[in-house]
Formats: sequence, C-alpha cells, structure tokens
Amino acid sequence: DRRLIQLLGERISLLKQSNLPPIAEQISQVKSQLEAAGVPEFVWQEVATSCTAALATATSELAKTNSPKNVTIVGGKGVMGQFFRQRLSVAGHCVKILGRQDWDNAAALLADADLVLISVPIDRTIEIIRDTAKYLPPNAVLADITSIKAPIVEAMLSAHSGPVVGLHPMFGPGVHSFLSQKVVICPGRDEAASQWLLDFMAADGGDLIVCSPEEHDRLMVAVQAIRHFSTFGLGVFLAEEGIDIGRSLELSSPIYRIGINNVSRLFGQDGSLYVEIMLSTEERRKAIARLADTFVRLAKLAESEDRAALLAEFQHTANTFGSETDRAVKESDRTIEALSILLAADRLESDR
Repeated sequence: DRRLIQLLGERISLLKQSNLPPIAEQISQVKSQLEAAGVPEFVWQEVATSCTAALATATSELAKTNSPKNVTIVGGKGVMGQFFRQRLSVAGHCVKILGRQDWDNAAALLADADLVLISVPIDRTIEIIRDTAKYLPPNAVLADITSIKAPIVEAMLSAHSGPVVGLHPMFGPGVHSFLSQKVVICPGRDEAASQWLLDFMAADGGDLIVCSPEEHDRLMVAVQAIRHFSTFGLGVFLAEEGIDIGRSLELSSPIYRIGINNVSRLFGQDGSLYVEIMLSTEERRKAIARLADTFVRLAKLAESEDRAALLAEFQHTANTFGSETDRAVKESDRTIEALSILLAADRLESDR
C-alpha cells in the first residue's frame, strides 16, 4: 500500500509536466497489461480519473498563507460554519466563532476582523447582519453563506459601508474540502477586498460561479426548492405506503438505489433547514404549487390510461432537455459504476 501511494504521487507529478491524454486513451494503452495481470479495468479507470482530478486542485498542497487574515464566523457552530472554520484554519488564518451565547463579547470578537462570515438560519440572517454590522471595522469584508441572495446582499450593503460579498456553497454535510464543489459568488461591493477569500476557495479545488443575486435566486427555485420538495414528497409517500425501504433496495436497480439514497439523506438531516429553504420566498412557494399541479395533471393522464398524451409529454420534455440527456447518461453511468464497486467492496467486507 505504501508503494502504491508513492507511485500515485509520482504519476500525478509526471502528469503535471506532460500533456494529459484522455482517460479512455490511458485505459486503452494499458488494457492488455490489465488483462494479463488479472486486474479489473475499472481499477485503472479509477486511478486514471483520480490522478486527473488531482491536477485540478492544490488541495493536497494547500500551503499556509503568508498573510493570515482574522476571520470571525457568526453562528459558526453549525455544519457549514465548522467546515469554513476548518478549511480556513488549515490555510493558516486565525478563525474565531461568535455563537449565540457570545454576543456580550461581540465587540472583541469582531474588532480586528478582516472577514466576517454570517452562517445562521435563513430566518435570522438579516437580523444578525444588522446586529453584527454595529461592531465591524470599516474595511472588514462582510459575507454570508445563505441560500437566498438578493435580500441578504441588499441587507449587507445597507448595514455595512465596507466590502460585501454573498456566497452560497452548493454542498452539505460529508464534504471535507472545496474539491469540485460549486460556490456561487454574488459580488456586492469592493470586490478586490474579498479576492483573497475567492483565491483560497479556488486553491482548495472550488468551482466558483459568479452571478447576480437576482439570477441566483431565480435559479435556486429549481436547484433547491423544487428539488427538495420533490425528494420530500417522495419520502412522505413511501412512508405512507408502508414501503419496506431495506427490502426494496434488495430488489432495486442502481438508479432506484441512488434515488432512495437521496431521499434517505434528506430525512437524515436537519428538517428545519429544508423546510425553510422550501418556504423562504413567495416565488419558491408558488413554484412548488405549480409542480404539484403538474403532478396532478400527469396523474390524471395515467389514471385514464392516456398513453398518447403521456408519450407526448415525454417527447416534449425530452426535446426541451436536448443534449443534456447525453451528458446525464454519461455522468450517471459513471455514478452507477462507482456505486457498483462500492457495493461489491462492502459485500466482501461483510462476508469476512
């Protein structure tokens, strides 16, 4: 195992110095050797893919900064607050936490802050922004990681005369670095002042997407509210139907298992967070109602056995998705393959 680790390190170093061939070509080049050695092809595919991914990030080499910043995370005892605390601390920044019980000491915790990151429930974010702004140094960057941006960025701009940036990390529990994780960036004021923070996330492998607060909120209706409601609704339905989830997984296809994993993952987390995401704006609530109307309309077609109408709906939607279906098939095939490998390993471990 130690030798393998050494060889992988050497391979990544060599790839940095050369033009990287496509992964399919890399696999093709060693296929006969794999067959002769009795090594499954998927092993090399995972090695090639992982080494390629390693080139996209400096995570493993995240050096301590030469100019450490003072960071205060307001509400930093939650999952996302702790994530930012850990990653910023590893990079050498000085991170303080201002929790619910610490407001008597707020002036001291915020006085020398270069960055103040608001990480509190959505329904309290604007209130906390106003309370926090009273103690901020003029040049401190005020940022948030809330899933709604337009009213939050507006509140930060109104409460603080210094640099402002809105952030929305598009990931949740279980992530240990920014590697391949999307973070939406909504510029507010004095973008240069927060550039060090963006550079830090990018160096840790983050995929930074810049957009206006308004565009963010419009797209999050689909990305978050509709998706969470669909997952929530499926979970409630399965519970009401009395489906034995464990037994259903024994008979399931990989795609069903992935879907059930998404449902189970949602119900294994903080329900108040997801309810707040779904209900936080009128636009989201109205979109959820329209989704419900769509399900009712399609259910009536199914109940009346109107095959022609259902096929027409299918074809119209397929045309709308267009080339995205090809991308989805490719990505989901890799997800299914990775899941199959994991299940095979788990089964062997259980049998030992």
